[in-house]
Amino acid sequence: MAMTARAGIPGLVLGATLIGFAAIIVRLVDVGPTAVGFWRLAIAVPVLGLARRAWQAADAPAPTPRALGFMLLAGVAFALDLALWHRSIHLTSVANATLMSNLSPVFIALTLHFGFGDRHPPRFWIGLLLALSGAGWLVADSFRISHETAIGDLMAIGTAVFYAVYQLLVSRARRTYSALDVMFYASLAGMLTLLPMTLIAGEKLLPTTLRDVALLLAAGLVVHVGGQGLIAWAQAHVTASFASVTLLVQPVAAAVFAWWLLDEGFGLRQALGALLILAGIVTCRLAMLHAAAAVPAAGKA
Repeated sequence: MAMTARAGIPGLVLGATLIGFAAIIVRLVDVGPTAVGFWRLAIAVPVLGLARRAWQAADAPAPTPRALGFMLLAGVAFALDLALWHRSIHLTSVANATLMSNLSPVFIALTLHFGFGDRHPPRFWIGLLLALSGAGWLVADSFRISHETAIGDLMAIGTAVFYAVYQLLVSRARRTYSALDVMFYASLAGMLTLLPMTLIAGEKLLPTTLRDVALLLAAGLVVHVGGQGLIAWAQAHVTASFASVTLLVQPVAAAVFAWWLLDEGFGLRQALGALLILAGIVTCRLAMLHAAAAVPAAGKA
């Protein structure tokens, strides 16, 4: 288990880094916020389908109707996550949207702890608190609560809830099925969910410049196939709780990319936030290793 976990951690970190581009793309591209999510998945689906046909093992099990239902439900949850998050970026500050949408580790840990009896050692909760505190430090300069941002803030919290549902369902599906299977079916369901939402909202759907096309291609190929695909692959090798905490690398990556590409500030406060997130992830990892080592010892006793 430790060896497979060590294999999964780099995939999680790289995947979280790649999805750090997502917020920048949403801010720069000239289509509607829900439309960005639709194109992200619409571009990814044929690529995932071709990869699945080319690289899937011939003896890979076909999803059962129940498993397929979980994958499709994961896609619907992911679509709602994208729709709410992209909209929240326009209705509240980017800082608020970033912090509140990254509360999913809390919802995942609480769901597993109290709903499924997956107990987490005290050190894990300390690590989670450290990582969330780091995320708060990252956005502290521009974070604010007011009645003007309330709707956007609630949408960002809803984003965290739906992303938690998505991660839990993907983690469950990855116990048996390949990352390509899970990503293909979830992305297909998400795409079919987001298209009518975009049309009903009356958003601008079609890109009109080569720049917008390039940004949408980056959303589909770099962020979704690359970033989200690596995360789905890694979830077969680590627990859902640890995966969700490790994904707090994403706001660090987003802050660095915004500093690099958009000339946004990244100073001592942001660096401290990044260090706290790293410390929290390491603490959670050590807590999980200690808990795993204690199980055989308890069994021998």
